[in-house]
Amino acid sequence: MYQPLTAPIADSLGLSALLAAVPLLVVFLLLGVLRVKAHWAGLSGLAAALLIAVLGYGMPADLALLSAGQGAAFGVLPILWIVITAIWLYQLTVRSGRFEDLRATFALLSPDPRIQAVVIAFCFGGLLEALAGFGAPVAITGMMLVAIGFPPLRAAVTVLLANTAPVAFGALSTPIITAGELTGIPYEHIGAVVGRQTPLLAVIVPVLLVLVVDGRRGVRQTWPAALVTGVAFAVAQFVCANYISVPLTDIVSALVGAVALVVLLRFWQPAGSAEARADLTAGAADEAPGRQLGAGRIFLALFPYLLVIAVFSVVKLWEPVGEALAATDVEIPWPGLHGALLSASGEPASSTVFTLSWLSSPGSLLLLCGLGVTLVYRIKPTTALAELGRTAVSMRWSGLTIVSVLALAYVMNQSGQTTTIGTAIAGIGTAFAFFSPVLGWLGVAVTGSDTSANALFASLQQVAAERVGVDPALLVAANTSGGVMGKMISPQNLTIVATAVGMAGAEAKILRGVLKWSIGLLLALCALVFLQSEVLSWMLPR
Repeated sequence: MYQPLTAPIADSLGLSALLAAVPLLVVFLLLGVLRVKAHWAGLSGLAAALLIAVLGYGMPADLALLSAGQGAAFGVLPILWIVITAIWLYQLTVRSGRFEDLRATFALLSPDPRIQAVVIAFCFGGLLEALAGFGAPVAITGMMLVAIGFPPLRAAVTVLLANTAPVAFGALSTPIITAGELTGIPYEHIGAVVGRQTPLLAVIVPVLLVLVVDGRRGVRQTWPAALVTGVAFAVAQFVCANYISVPLTDIVSALVGAVALVVLLRFWQPAGSAEARADLTAGAADEAPGRQLGAGRIFLALFPYLLVIAVFSVVKLWEPVGEALAATDVEIPWPGLHGALLSASGEPASSTVFTLSWLSSPGSLLLLCGLGVTLVYRIKPTTALAELGRTAVSMRWSGLTIVSVLALAYVMNQSGQTTTIGTAIAGIGTAFAFFSPVLGWLGVAVTGSDTSANALFASLQQVAAERVGVDPALLVAANTSGGVMGKMISPQNLTIVATAVGMAGAEAKILRGVLKWSIGLLLALCALVFLQSEVLSWMLPR
């Protein structure tokens, strides 16, 4: 039996935390500074985590390797499976010849690529985050931006930045529900607090998107559209999270934001659309047939994504279907690890059970959508199957990155390294309210999942809040809200979007493009949470 120690290095929490942070530092140093390929950075971080687990934490070598194996399995299913099927779905659109129609369809809403970025990355991406999550939103919206002519790097940075405000309520608020289950705080109350934090991000994110897409000129010429979309999304997020339904928050917010933008565009169009289109897409949008499209061609161009929304809505919102699919999940106590691992509190670790979601996984649902697209587009089954095989082969190095990063995360979690880092941050006293979102940010940066970050740190946030005399719901919510900025720099998410936009192996370049936005938004949230613990406590629900 192995029980992790919080301070295994000379009984010093500080020294132990410094050692525990080494695997993360290795990954980000190799990626962001030395520009090493992502899969080598991931494997190097994994090697560091294994060495520290065995030599620093005293974890038996076989248990450390088994933890890595369980993480690698989670990297394959559901994560890698989701990415492969999402890219395959897009490739079917290209194979069918609907590529130009898709591009022209978005030009019907507005010929301005900056507006299209807000619609696709923020509104549609928010809807996909609400229904699917797990990297599918950035994969699908990244490919869509490239399809309408965006340079790959700018498309990647845009969709990663857009995938912030919706993440806390993603997958029907799974991160918030998980936090509620672990802390005993009603998830409705946690969701209400999150609904008084992330809307402030939602207001400014569309403005930052047009800044990324077209610089200051873009902000100057399109700020009304960006602001209207952000404010509408934010108001809907606040109202829904506090007074309607926490699980439905992102669905309502994404739709309200999109409708507000469409209404505005009926009366106003931004200046400089032609110049922005020429500069950004090299005139690609001009080649599209534009307004000559009929309703039938528009429907077929959008069909794959309408089908995704329909399938995920049925599965997520119609309980009998969701429960039936969930009943097919197979829980596998990880051989050799289950029963041999204790949590820091001395209880049997629940993380050693691997859930094989072979049918309910978003990847399997995307596969179902791909089969539907194959039928409607009249693509030969052999052609569709060959395309799926080509997609899987093209993902081999990206897949290795995802597998190694998830293996690293599991080793750090199950050996106690992540808990050490979290406990060290939580031990700074009353200033912890400011640093509370950093834990969520760190958790998502490691695991790529806000749900996983809450599984790691929600209880720790609750205990720390009680020690320093702060509302526990505030800091648990801060963990959730802080995590959304960590998604931008997660090696797992970087690899997903790099593969989607055709930049596999260039994750370091994307990381440098999003790092300042991740840290800047995190610091803004830290300041907000600190103020909410003191002078802005009136903002919190009672």
